[in-house]
Formats: sequence, C-alpha cells, structure tokens
Amino acid sequence: MSDSWQGPGARDPQGASTGSGWGQQARPSEQGQQPDRAPRQGRQQPYPARDARQQPYQGHRQERHAYAHPPRQHVHPHPHPPEQAHQAEPRTESAERAEAPEAQTSAPETAAPEVDAETSGSRRQARRRARGKDGVRDGARDGARRRRRRRGGLLKVVAFCVVTAVGSLILLRGNELLDRLGTPTAPDKAAETPAPEPPDPGRVLQVIAHPDDDLYFMNPDLRYSISAGSPVTSVYLTSGEADGINAGSAKAATTKPDKPAYAEARQNGIRAAYAKMATGDRGSPWTRTVVPTKGGGHAEVDVLMAKPQVNLVWLQLREAGTVYETAPNSLHGLWDGKIPRLDSMLASGTPVKQPFSYSKDQVVQTLVGILEQYRPTTVRSQDPTPGRYPDTKRYTDHQDHFYGARFVQLATAAYAKDVTDRPHFAVQNYAGYINGSLPSALDPDEAKEKLDILGTYAWLDRQNHCNSPAGCGDLKISDQPGGNRWSDSINYARGTSTNWLTSDAQQGLWAFKVLDGQVAVWHRAGPAGRWKGPDLLPGTGMDPGVSTVTLADGRTAVFGTRTSFGAKPTDYRREVVHAVQKQPGAEQFTEWQSLGTPETADENWTSDISAPAVSVDGTGQLAAYVRDGAAGLRGRVQQPDGSWGPWEKYGGTDLHGSPATATDGAGRRMVFAATSKSVVGWTQPTPGAPLGQVTATGLPDTTLPLTADGREGGVRLWFRKPGSGNVRTALITGEGGLKVSQMTDLGGLQGFGSVTASGHLLAGRTAGGQLGSESGSGRPWERSPLLFVGAPSSTMTGKGLVSLAVVGLDARLYVTSSADVPNAHLAPWQPVGPRNAPPSLPSPVSPTSPASGPAPAAP
Repeated sequence: MSDSWQGPGARDPQGASTGSGWGQQARPSEQGQQPDRAPRQGRQQPYPARDARQQPYQGHRQERHAYAHPPRQHVHPHPHPPEQAHQAEPRTESAERAEAPEAQTSAPETAAPEVDAETSGSRRQARRRARGKDGVRDGARDGARRRRRRRGGLLKVVAFCVVTAVGSLILLRGNELLDRLGTPTAPDKAAETPAPEPPDPGRVLQVIAHPDDDLYFMNPDLRYSISAGSPVTSVYLTSGEADGINAGSAKAATTKPDKPAYAEARQNGIRAAYAKMATGDRGSPWTRTVVPTKGGGHAEVDVLMAKPQVNLVWLQLREAGTVYETAPNSLHGLWDGKIPRLDSMLASGTPVKQPFSYSKDQVVQTLVGILEQYRPTTVRSQDPTPGRYPDTKRYTDHQDHFYGARFVQLATAAYAKDVTDRPHFAVQNYAGYINGSLPSALDPDEAKEKLDILGTYAWLDRQNHCNSPAGCGDLKISDQPGGNRWSDSINYARGTSTNWLTSDAQQGLWAFKVLDGQVAVWHRAGPAGRWKGPDLLPGTGMDPGVSTVTLADGRTAVFGTRTSFGAKPTDYRREVVHAVQKQPGAEQFTEWQSLGTPETADENWTSDISAPAVSVDGTGQLAAYVRDGAAGLRGRVQQPDGSWGPWEKYGGTDLHGSPATATDGAGRRMVFAATSKSVVGWTQPTPGAPLGQVTATGLPDTTLPLTADGREGGVRLWFRKPGSGNVRTALITGEGGLKVSQMTDLGGLQGFGSVTASGHLLAGRTAGGQLGSESGSGRPWERSPLLFVGAPSSTMTGKGLVSLAVVGLDARLYVTSSADVPNAHLAPWQPVGPRNAPPSLPSPVSPTSPASGPAPAAP
C-alpha cells in the first residue's frame, strides 16, 4: 500500500485517513492527475421561497446563538432572549443539562417588580425628606408594610413564572428536567460553561451498480451530504463498461470499442463530478490506492485530497450489458446461480493490475468488509424490487441496479448480525428508471444543479483536464446528459410513511423506525417521562419504512414489509407483517405476524409491493392496503374474531408509490393513491362496509408521496406540486361519493418527498435537504439544520401540543414540539440517546463525500 493513501482507516485530527486497507498487503497507488481549476463552486446558499404569500428565507444571522429561537408570541414554553435565532440546531442532553439551572432562574432575574422596587425606593426617600422628623415613624411603618406587600407580590410572580416554565419543560423535555431537578444547586455564573456538543453529521455509504447511478438517482441527496460535511463513500459494483464505445450518437458507429478505456473514462468523469461538488473544482486531485477486499479480490480506493472524507471505492466487476435481456455473466446471473463466479473488468487506468473473480458469497463478504471499514450510519442503495411494466412485463429498471441492491441487502443483513462493534444504521432505497415516467420532483434550480454535475461527468467541453488518453468523462450521455428526465427527479422507493411517530392516551410518545434491519422503538412515558431507546424489536429482514395505527382499544399496531431470502434464489420474498402492543401503553409487543403478500412469485413482478397503509374505521375495523406489482390496489381487512380476510382486489391502474389512508368524521375509511397524472381514491359508503369503486379525484398531477389525515369532517390530503416542490392540500369528503374542495397551494421552501401534518404544523424536506416547517397560514416557512433519512413524522400530544421527529443521517432520533396554535415555533431539537458511534471510532469523523444511483449509460 502506498504511504500516501488517505483511505478509510483511522483518521488523524485534521480528518486525513491513515492506517491500512481491508485485508492483506496493498499495492502502491498512482496519484490522480492535476486538472483545470476553472469551474465555479456549486451553490450552497438557501433557496428563496417562491410563493407570493411567503417572505424569502433569510437564513440565520451568524452573530446569533445557534441553539435558540427568535421572540414571538408566548405560545411556546421555552422563552428565549430576543437576540437568539429562530431555528435550533440539535442539542445534546449534556448541553441542555448544563444550561438548565440558568433557564430555571431566568424568570426572577428579569421580573418587572425588581425594577419597580428600585424606582419606588427613590420616591420614598424624597417623601421622607418632605415629611420631616414627625413623619419618620409613621412613614417607616407604612414603608415596611409596602415593602412586605411588594415582596409578596414579587414572590407570587416568580413562583408563577417558575411553575409555568417547569411545567412546560416537563411536557416537552422530560429527560432533561429530571436530570436538572437532581442537581438543584445553581452554578457559579463565573464558572465556564462547556460548549454544546456539535451534532453528528453521520457517515453515509452508497452502493450503486454503475458509475453515474448516484448522479442520476441519488442526487441531490448526495450533494446535500457533501455540502453538510457528512463523511460519504460511494461504492461502484461494476465498471459500467457497456459496449466499450465512449462516443455520442454521431460518432458511435466510427468509434472503436474499448471496454477498459470506457470504464476508465467513466471513472474520470465521476472523480470530476465529485470534486466539483466537494470543492467547486473538477480538477481537484485524488489519491488512488489498491486495497485487498474481504472477498479475496482487490478494490481501487480514491480519496479526494482536499476533502479526504470523500471516498470512491471501485469493485470493477463485469456489468450485464443489457437492461432487460438474459445475460448470465452478470450480477443477475451470479445471484441466480447461472454462473459460479463473476469476473472483474479492470479499467485501463486503475492501479489494480491483477484480475480476479467473485462467487456470490464473496461479493457479499466484500461488501461486509467495506461496511466494517467505514461503519456507516446511513446506507444508500438502489431499489431491489422495482417491478415490471404491466404491458410489456419488462423490468422498470436495469437488472444490474436491482440485483446489485439485493447483494446490498444480503451484506447489510450479515453485517448487522455478525458485527457487534458498530453503530446503528438506517437504509434508504432510491427509485431508478421509473423516475422518467413520473412528474418531476425537483424545482428548476435544483434540477439545474443536478444537470450541471451530470454535464461535468459527461465531459461536455472535451478539454483534456485529466490527462488521460481514455477521456475525462462519459461521452455516451453527452447528447442528453439529463437522461430520460432523470435529472428532474428523485424518488425514494421505500421509507415515505409519515405516521411512525404516535402518542398514547397518557400523552406518551412512541417512535418506530428501521435500524439494522429491525424495527427500533423509542418511548417517552407520559408527558414528563424519560426517553428510552432505541430498543430493537425481535425479528430481522425489515424493509425501510413502517406505519402505525391506534386500535379501538388504545393499543398501537406497527405495520411494515419484511424481506426473506431462503435457500434458493427463487425463495426471495417480501411480505406484509405487523406487531401489536400487548396492552395499551405497554413496552411489550407481540411477535411479528405475517399477512403474506398479494404476489405469488418473485419472478412475476420482482416482489414489487408498496409499504402498507393502515387505518381503523368507525366500527373499529382494521384494514391494510398496498399497491401491488400490477400497479393496482390490494387490501386485507381484519374480521371481528381477529382473523384476516383474503387479499382483495380494489382496482386502479398506473398506481405509483404507496397508498395513503385515513378516516373521515363519519368513520368512513378513505384510501388514495397517486398515478402519473393525478390522484385516485376509494371510500366506504358506511363504516364497516367494503370499499367502493376507484374514483378519479380530478386533482392535478402530483409528485409521489401522499399524506392523508382525517379532519374538518373529511380527509385532508397533502402533496407537492411537480417541478416546484411547493406543498399543496385539498379536502376530500365522502358523503355521496368522493368530492374534492379547498385545493390550495401552501408554498414552502421547494424540496421533495413526504410532508407530515398535525394540527397547525406542516413539515417536510426543503431544497438543501434540511427540514422545513410551517405552523400558521400565511407565515414564512422555517428551515432547520437537520439532514435526515426518509420522511419526518408528527403527532398530536394531548390537545394543545404537536410533536415532530426525524431520524438524522447519524441514525439517531431527534424530537421537538410546538404549541398547536398559529405562529408557534419549534422547541430546540432534542437528540434521544447517546451519539451513534462505537468507542473505537472517532466522533465526529472528518467529513466524507458520497455518490450513488442507477446508470443511464448502461444500455
């Protein structure tokens, strides 16, 4: 191994990596080439709000404290001085405990009666001088009585302020208050207050099939992570050599095929794109090193010298060379056992010189070794079950994409099971080619940023900035760098549910997310309890994204999907499962119970079922609905004796994403699903009756995730405007059939993905990737500093409080609350539990830059 390698080993204080590779002795590296320095830095500033009802987002004033809020109405129990900023960064529990005594004593220090006492004292002295000696005794007695009354009033004011503040703190942050009450002695004001622990940016590992899959299908998440300083590593399974022709359509017929050279050109393009995202300079140099893998082969590891937290890992296996057709010498063929080993396809410029081949198990072990080395808290992967087109039965995505994702599933399962000294990790899956058939999810500015990075990868200017005879980018996509409208969109294949946070009758909070392939539970008992978790429910193989529902008896039921592999390749299977609290408020849940799947075999639709949408109607009847592989709605209804009916067909065509369901004021269940052109719905004519026929709502086209909530006598939907990111809403009523009214554009901070809604609060991902929130009609949206996995979730806690939660890129739960009134603001974010890093890993680690997604260059 080269001494200059700054790879994924232990890191020095400046963030440079040191240490050895993943196995035996490594070989010397080749230095990356020095390229041009001209390209501009990518935009880092927040995006202005577009809706006319909003004020442009002004960002945080740097001189303000980063952990506080601006003054508004006294609608929230955490008062802050006027000089503090309005949006809070995550706070550690130790930092909040350090601040607690000062917060508890702030009311007496600022109470108005103190000022009145000083003023009245001066007046008393003047009156005494005017009265003379005869009035001294009477004046003294009167003054004493007035002072006693004044002190009594002051004590009442102070007591009221303290009780109010403490009561509110109990309601919102039980853990911290309990710790504070355990140490009542006020600290010396002159004592040095420890600085708050900075939030962990998380460590992201992306695994993709081809070079450029990340740029097409995982951006802008990739760019957000790099900009935020998260350590990101992108792992490319294949070389993406295709037919070996690095040329646009005009020169393809006259260009000689050269697969190793084309693979090198794609590597050069990826390095340029990542360098531009990380530094603004596509020519920023890299260190390139050979590293032995746990699977017995060798990988090339590239480290961006200016940002050593950005790593690229090239496994350089052979690609399928075809999207749909049978290709035994491929990841698909290796998975199915049609070949015993898959050969490498080494790029012409790689420092790896010795060819190798992997068995199926060796590919899995290679990925496990990479996971062990980088210890990610977020794993990004492509969609392992993309489905088929109903008319042609062809895959909706490249076979390398989804079989590569299945290898990632096997590897993460083995890593979670066998490696104990590791942090928790969350998984995010991304849709691929199907994005070109769906409404555009990105606003024009974000789409342009994404296209600019793709233009760097495509080597549009043809300048030889990399000094490589193979070329500095992928000319195969240079005619149309945006692909099939892929640069306009990003969609999560799983994990879009917004009802994974729920409250119980005692105002306790429960959060459920998938970590390490198991459902993690965080729990706060009552309004003043101490947060616990994450505790992992027994049972592995859980897919990202779960939903909760409160049953008629007050128990919470948790629904999701589970993947199992079996002994044979054909045993790959996904099924709907659920677990139920053993009694209301209990921390014990039943074992996972299977509801099966409407798909009879993986070969039919690649096990393509959505996450379940669940609701309870006015009779207490529980039902679960999924979109099946044929793009229709299927569902099962629980019977009075607790058994479940069969998977019923409810019709619908061209359904995408996951359905959404809620119950209206009359107890009727409604179900909704997005199509590529609109939204369709179903409703019960009366509670307890079967769903009626599918009905067109007449709503305009919308991006995929829908959120439904019963309110205002009907069910309100939230969704996003295509090509904008603005949040829209409409009220659906079910009396006499579905009727749509009050279609409104609520604006926002652009962005994409799911929107959560509870009470007056709306929240969702903004342009830039942070969480944006709005809690009153007509007021500006606010932006928090948190980057997060999947979707946010919110719930009403009692009648006057709304709680909001996300899971950060560090796989840690963050919660906040707000009074449920217009113009309220969010409390500081509270991280739950310890920082998510094993003792042997420095925390925080120096940032790394990632990349991953499906490739359009692969034919």
